[in-house]
This record gives sequence, C-alpha cells and structure tokens, in this order.
Amino acid sequence: MLALRLTRGARPAVQLRRLLVTAASAGTGFLLLCAMGYALAHPGSPADATARLVWCLPPVAATVHLAVAVARTDPGTRPRPGLAAVGLGPARLMLVSATTTALSCVLGSMLALLVFLHLRGDLTGMPFDGAATEALAAGTPLPVPGSLTLLALVPVLASAAVAFVLRPTVLGPAPDGGGRRSYGRFGATGQVAARETFGSYGRFGTRGGAAGRGTGRDEPEPAEGTVAVETPAVETSAVESVPELPAPHPAPKGLPWGVAVLAAGLAVETYAAGATDDGGPALPAALPAGPTGVLAGWLLTAVGLALLAPGLTHLCGLLLQAVRPGALRLLAGRGLMEEATRIGRPLGVVCAVASAAVAMTPLPDSGSFGPLTALGAAVVTGCAVATLCTAAVEARQDRSGTTAALLRLGAPAATLRGAAALRAGALLAVFGPLTLVVAELAALPLTR
Repeated sequence: MLALRLTRGARPAVQLRRLLVTAASAGTGFLLLCAMGYALAHPGSPADATARLVWCLPPVAATVHLAVAVARTDPGTRPRPGLAAVGLGPARLMLVSATTTALSCVLGSMLALLVFLHLRGDLTGMPFDGAATEALAAGTPLPVPGSLTLLALVPVLASAAVAFVLRPTVLGPAPDGGGRRSYGRFGATGQVAARETFGSYGRFGTRGGAAGRGTGRDEPEPAEGTVAVETPAVETSAVESVPELPAPHPAPKGLPWGVAVLAAGLAVETYAAGATDDGGPALPAALPAGPTGVLAGWLLTAVGLALLAPGLTHLCGLLLQAVRPGALRLLAGRGLMEEATRIGRPLGVVCAVASAAVAMTPLPDSGSFGPLTALGAAVVTGCAVATLCTAAVEARQDRSGTTAALLRLGAPAATLRGAAALRAGALLAVFGPLTLVVAELAALPLTR
C-alpha cells in the first residue's frame, strides 16, 4: 500500500520514467510469449524455438538495466528526515523500491498478455486476416504455467536486481566505542561518524584556550607564576559557506580489460566469418544468416565497449583539465572524472547498440527483418538510450548541492550550462568516432 501511495504521488518526470519501464517490460514479455507461440506451432523444430527464446535475453537484460537505473533516481524512496521514526529505515525503503519496480513490470507483462491474446484471436476474433497465426500458434491452447513463468521473468529479475543494488550493506546498532551509524544511498556506505560535541574545533572556535572549552579535551592547567593568554575565537561561518569541489575518484580499472575484450571480439568475429558454418542453431531474422561464432564476436565486442567506456570518460575529463585550465574546463573535466563510472557504462552500452545498428545497415540481407526483429531492436535501443538519460539525471541530482552553492556564490548560470555542453561535446568527440570504427570493423568480415 505504501508503494502504491508513493507511486501515485510522484512527479510527472518520475511517472514518465516508470512508464518507460512498463513499456520495456511489455515489449519484452510479448517477445517471450511469441517465442513460446513459435514453439507450440512448430513442435518438430526445438532448435529454432530455443534460438528464438535465447534471442529474448538481450531485451530482458536491457529492461532490467533500465529498471535499476530508474529505481536509483526515484526521489520518492530516498531517505528523508523523519522516515526512520515511523519505521521506514534503509531496508524498508529498499523493499519499497523493489515493490514499485515489480508493480511497473507486472503492469507491462499484463499489457503484453492482452496484446498477445488479441493477436491470437482469443478475445475479439482474429485480427489482420490471420497474418500472425503461424508465429502465435493461434488455435492451440496456451499452457498456463509456461505463460505465467515467462511473464513473471522480467518482474522477478528486475525487482531482485533493484533489491541487490540498493541493499543496505551494514545494519544494526553502531559498534562499541561511541558514535552513530550513518547511511548513504539506502545504506550504501555504512560508515560510523564520530559524535560531534558542542563547540568542536573549526566550527565554534579554535583549538585550545578559552575558545576550546566544551570540546571535550583535557586542557593542561597553566604553570604557577605564568599568565594565561586567551586566544580570540575565529569566525569560520564565512569559510564554511565556500563550497569545495570534491577530489575526483581514481581512474576506473576496466580500460585495459575493455580494450582486450574488444580486440578479442573483433578477432573472433573475423575468424568466424571466414570459416564455414559450424552447425550451430539457425539464427532468426534478428541478425543476418551466418556462423554462430560471429554472434559470439559481437557479444564480446559489446562487453568490451561497456568495460572501456568508464575509463575513456575519465580520460576525457583528465584531458579537459590539461594545460592550464580555466574555470569552465575545470568544472567540465572534474565533473566527467567524478561521474566516469555512472555515465560511462550506459554510454558504452549505447555505443555497442549503435555500432551493431551501423554494422548491419549495409548488409545484403538487411531487408529480411520482420516485425518481431524490429520490436526487439526497439526495446534494446530504447532501453539503452533511456538508461543513459536516467544516469544523467542521477548525476545531476548528485551534484545539485554543488550547483546551488556555486550559484549562491555568484557563479553565472551560463558558465554551468557551458560546462555541461563541454562535457557532452567531449564525450561525443571521443565516442562518436569510436562507434563508427568499431561498426566498420564489425561489418567488414560480413560483407566479404
């Protein structure tokens, strides 16, 4: 009930992101039901039915990835003051996020079932003059356990992934030695903060003397015959209001591994394209006909791009700050270095999808794509782009405090917009040519 109330009271932008998860779940569920319908209509071709079911895994993975990204940016389930007093601690908020994700995915699965039954003619008669009879096994009773299992696949995986990503790592009372337990996003850090006393150093006065009273320190008594000199307190409120850009995170360590996996994928694809068919399962219309090794090469190429993208993003931020940077380049470069992992991985997935699309465009068999192929490509592409946009929203939410502080200090809004444009331009200048080069290398063995 709490998850329903939080879902209903969210802002329009949050509702739009949840609707994207629902749409992705509906498309993926429909593809899974179509794979089951093909297996029912062709009981003598188990290899082809298995291949169609396997080709539903990329949409499933893309949908789960999008659901996790949307759950991370949901403001309705962020820890707020007063929620712990009513029993909504980090663990309970994590369960609310998982429940909200499950509700969105279940709604999409129900829509997929309704469309599937309508196209089969089980609700209002056979539409489109029976054109979808063969693919949907019209006239054959659907197995209820199998249908429910396929429809529950996306909600279960998505909610489990959200619960795993947003889980609180440390629960329970603070360890001995005093202090209080502090949590990050859903308890991600689990650090113990030292108890702050009234009049602590750097906030209400300086160290030692009369200004250090009340800090909890045992100050030595002045020696006999000496005069105690009081140290005037230093006003530090003005210093505290000045924001400091945090130190950037260390460079991601996946760049060498990403380059190695990318090179291995291109090598496997080139070798497999020159060899004869290895007798593997026949490919559906989702990709042109070819040996199974070519597909393994494409998968390795996509994994390599996803691994090396955070390192390239960090390198872009480092290059922007090179050679005596000004305020604009410093803000843009430090932002990229801070957000390298959060932005880099979805950006690498988008580059992998774009390179696959560019590689398949000039192929002679590109006209054999059917409606299910177009649906699967739309689900994967839409989820990749939506995940990247959602990650950008999350990064903007995380740096909102720094942005507000800079505006209070008099920083022009045009400077902040220029830094954002500079970050986007740097990423486009690096990942655009990389996507084209990978696409050309991937398509070269298939056009021979």
